[in-house]
Amino acid sequence: MESCPSVRNILLLDSEGNRVAVKYYSDDWPTNTAKEAFEKAIFTKTQKTNARTEAEIAMFENHIVVYKFVQDLHFFITGAEDENELILATVLQGFFDAVGLLLRGTVDKKEALENLDLILLCLDEIVDGGLILETDANVIAGKVASHSIDAGAPLSEQTISQALATAREHLTKSLLK
Repeated sequence: MESCPSVRNILLLDSEGNRVAVKYYSDDWPTNTAKEAFEKAIFTKTQKTNARTEAEIAMFENHIVVYKFVQDLHFFITGAEDENELILATVLQGFFDAVGLLLRGTVDKKEALENLDLILLCLDEIVDGGLILETDANVIAGKVASHSIDAGAPLSEQTISQALATAREHLTKSLLK
């Protein structure tokens, strides 16, 4: 019996190898230091490649890494060494395209940091606990967009900015009574 396809981590790094948004789904990197070392190492190994037009695949430290670059952002998906590269590439393309849709085509570090809440929600919609949930960029972006405009959602399901806006709204209403 084969297991479901899974992802070990999703990394979004800037053009210097620094974190923009990362999610780890495996205990292969038990400490934050190990995670940062992996990120620096994978960035160093791939920075001289030309992965701007289509995704590239590399084997690194017994992991398959699929990656793609745009502007000053580097997108990485890591899977186990026996994982299907096409599935990982599909996850990468879904993440890449969903971020493009959410950032309205302006995919760069500045825009990504300004909309970090949307990117983190995007990661949550794509993978949960390492298991792939969705790869269609339109579905992912649609779910993330519906989260970001749903002010009636419980506070536990809102982003920090949404929760603050809701709290401000409730405070204003209570003061005007």
